[in-house]
Amino acid sequence: MADKTTGTRQGELSAAASGTFTIGEDLTINRLGFGAMRITGEGVWGEPKDHDQAIRVLQRAVELGIDFIDTADSYGPEVSERLIAEALHPYPANLVIATKAGFDRPGAGKWVMNGRPEHLREACEGSLKRLRLERIDLYQLHRIDPAVPAEDQIGTLADLQQEGKIKHIGLSEVSVEQVRHAWRIARRRMCWSIARHKGLGLFPGFRSARGNWRSREERWRAQRKKWELRRRSWP
Repeated sequence: MADKTTGTRQGELSAAASGTFTIGEDLTINRLGFGAMRITGEGVWGEPKDHDQAIRVLQRAVELGIDFIDTADSYGPEVSERLIAEALHPYPANLVIATKAGFDRPGAGKWVMNGRPEHLREACEGSLKRLRLERIDLYQLHRIDPAVPAEDQIGTLADLQQEGKIKHIGLSEVSVEQVRHAWRIARRRMCWSIARHKGLGLFPGFRSARGNWRSREERWRAQRKKWELRRRSWP
């Protein structure tokens, strides 16, 4: 017998068993999500070797209760976002799709940071089109580009938010100090989805097929404790 809410069959595990997490106080998702970087070709470049299998993986993830999918315009580039739309659009009402911008991809395995405002804006428009969305629920700065003032990068995302093109703003692979700096910028720009002090959340990534889960889990717990201790000292 199938569960009508998740599509899982009796006896199957569901992502719902992982508990829930709320983004920005208004988007509640299961803690176990799906990272869509590896549905592309080798080196996160080009089309997957088996297109139909990639589509089945995405569809099966949702059947198993996954309601949060994380991707980026640089995965492929563009391939991951396009496959997600092909597999799942029109999207289930509870599905949250997060994507990222901030890299150029000159070739397989090559990543070049690009936080210029014009690039971030163009990337957002492209993601909206590929994902077939009117608004992106969570839009993340893939890296804070040291060659571009952080104020310009966070400010561009704040502008996109005010224009209704993104709902919440996130940061990817940042230090505590970078988060604090972004926090100050966000408060000046009235960008409340990133500036809710007590609402900050951390999405840890883990490539489950690579094993060694226990040691990675222990490192994650230690890092989370460190973040919590430092966050309490914020203004």
